[in-house]
Amino acid sequence: MPMSDPQMGTGPSGIAALRRAIAAARGDVPGDLLIRGGRVIDVVHERIVRADVLIADAQIVAIGDGPFRADVVMDVPDAFISPSLVDAHHHVESTLLLPAALARVVVPRGTGAIIADPHEIGNVLGAAGVEFMLAASAGLPIDFAYMVPSCVPASPFEHPGAAIGPAEVQALLRDGRVRGLAEMMNYPGVLDGDPEVLAKIVAARAAGRVVDGHAPSLLGRDLAAYAAAGITSDHECTTVEEAMERDAAGMLVQVREGSMARNLDTMIPLIRDGRLRHWCLCTDDILPGDLLRTGHIDALLARLVAAGVPPAKALRHATWVPARHYGLAGSACADGAGPPCPRGAVLPGYRADCVILEDLADFRARAVLFGGRVVASEGRLTVDLPPPPVPPTGTVRPGPVDAGRFRVSAGDDPVPVIELVPSQIVTRRRDGRVPARDGWWTFDPAIDLALVSCVERHHATGRLGVGLVRGFGFSAPGAIGTSVGHDAHNILVAGTNGADMAACVTALAETGGGCVVMRDGILVARLALPVAGLLSTDDAPRVLSGLEAAEAAAAALGCRIPSPFGMLSFLALSVIPEIRITDRGLLDVTRWSLLGDQAAGARP
Repeated sequence: MPMSDPQMGTGPSGIAALRRAIAAARGDVPGDLLIRGGRVIDVVHERIVRADVLIADAQIVAIGDGPFRADVVMDVPDAFISPSLVDAHHHVESTLLLPAALARVVVPRGTGAIIADPHEIGNVLGAAGVEFMLAASAGLPIDFAYMVPSCVPASPFEHPGAAIGPAEVQALLRDGRVRGLAEMMNYPGVLDGDPEVLAKIVAARAAGRVVDGHAPSLLGRDLAAYAAAGITSDHECTTVEEAMERDAAGMLVQVREGSMARNLDTMIPLIRDGRLRHWCLCTDDILPGDLLRTGHIDALLARLVAAGVPPAKALRHATWVPARHYGLAGSACADGAGPPCPRGAVLPGYRADCVILEDLADFRARAVLFGGRVVASEGRLTVDLPPPPVPPTGTVRPGPVDAGRFRVSAGDDPVPVIELVPSQIVTRRRDGRVPARDGWWTFDPAIDLALVSCVERHHATGRLGVGLVRGFGFSAPGAIGTSVGHDAHNILVAGTNGADMAACVTALAETGGGCVVMRDGILVARLALPVAGLLSTDDAPRVLSGLEAAEAAAAALGCRIPSPFGMLSFLALSVIPEIRITDRGLLDVTRWSLLGDQAAGARP
């Protein structure tokens, strides 16, 4: 019987691994790998030093000018040796890819860890969805450190497929790969002292884990109260004022640059001038097109350096800062028997998750190491990935939907309209008179105004809400639809007429989820997302090809905004100001109340 659990590093095999690391560092035995001739980026002191790096049993054991001994030598003259990169807040489901397919894209770019919030699949399947993502991430050459979804449902106005309560939160926090409680979107519940909301926060704090925030526009005493609850980060900073107040409150400002919400340019002056002190980088929601064409955290680093931020400083906040905030650690040995090692720096005692960089301008990775093993080289993955577990399918089950229910009453009185804000997921409420015929809104191709609807898809209730939206730019008859609808992930449809919108709902049910485009009753494009109606089983290039075909079909209807399906998917998120569409109708988020029949004229 072993002395203790070897996973904790105190059993015989853990002691042996530690003894070998010490001996290799002293030069008594050779290490496994010597990275020679490079320049180490010291993210702790924000400096660059010329040094060799010795690795033994997946752990960095020595740094300096040696002489070191190792079984394998990797010469990297004048290259830079950096810790692997960390995405501090990310939704895997928003990439439309399973974790293995995502790893194929981001690992060759130097990403070694992703702090993932699986609340999308959690809203469809509850705790079982989180467990599926944990299983699908096992054995990959990148660490997916998960956060327990805190708001399933996101608010009382959303109707997801499942719920995650305090008991489920406590159970999931027992998994060592779970690093805390994910973004607490229900900030009204925090401020009002809602018992269930507070119970989840208490569970995370009692387990010694962090609690992430999500509080757009919250300032002053309310922000202080939010931080006092133990919430230590926020990625919803779209203004300088929001970022500075959170920084002053000791919260980690997660500077976001995704596909729908882009905040990096706003924050760069604060970072460059040293006014923002406690920050890191994240992508939040990013689509495969941006990942494949532009990049991941490496691309954000390149933009920071181009704007005048010193490279070592930029890298500190993409490695050391998020790794320490989330307490990232990995076992020292490939078999998991060694003691846990800290992450996020190239230092003795840290796990050997490193990136060999060509330069500090575009941050191109020559090689990527995960646990001391080369897992990517020259932009390509060099290791085999395990097969994913059997995915959950058959989750798109809307009730019968008639075309006549997609309409909005209109006359002489002002009608509330959802107005999109470019490059942001916030919306504006704009009330006014709209084109009408016989008491109902009617499509005018010269006016940028369309129907939008949220259709319940989990329990076949047939419930739906309808409103009007400005910003999609429809100029021809048709509709677009998706089963990705943050956060409850009901079906979202936008278009010019009820027939095409109802046809979108039917097509999504038949496909098992995804993105569809209808034109004059004809299905002209479809991207299948059969895994919980959120994810594809294909690789990133195939998913991107399907998404681009759907976006081109949407553009042919006049819908030329970037990422139309991504923008559509956020119109149901009931915790983002100012106005949203739910399966119960329009919601005024600022007043936290449904608008009822003021806009929707055809709900059961």
